[in-house]
Amino acid sequence: MTRILDPTQIQTSLASLPEWKLERGELVRTLTFNDFLQAMKFVNHVAGLAEKAGHHPDIDIRYNKVRLALVTHDAGGITQNDISMAHEIAKKSYEMLLQD
Repeated sequence: MTRILDPTQIQTSLASLPEWKLERGELVRTLTFNDFLQAMKFVNHVAGLAEKAGHHPDIDIRYNKVRLALVTHDAGGITQNDISMAHEIAKKSYEMLLQD
């Protein structure tokens, strides 16, 4: 089983993920895009990353806003898998937002 990170490890990891925050035991980020189609393009890319990693975020789409939440449910908390996935998502979101 994957080991849960302690609060200090989570806070240290968040220092390299400035757009992410800890919210009710999950790593959370909300992104705003120009429109629904761009938001969906981003979500589809995240889906590909998640499937490849075998680690799937909770995703909430509200028109041009996408809320992502990461937690390793079977471990019962935040693990290194969540941190790694957040970094992968952060890279793609930065690339997409630069394109605008």
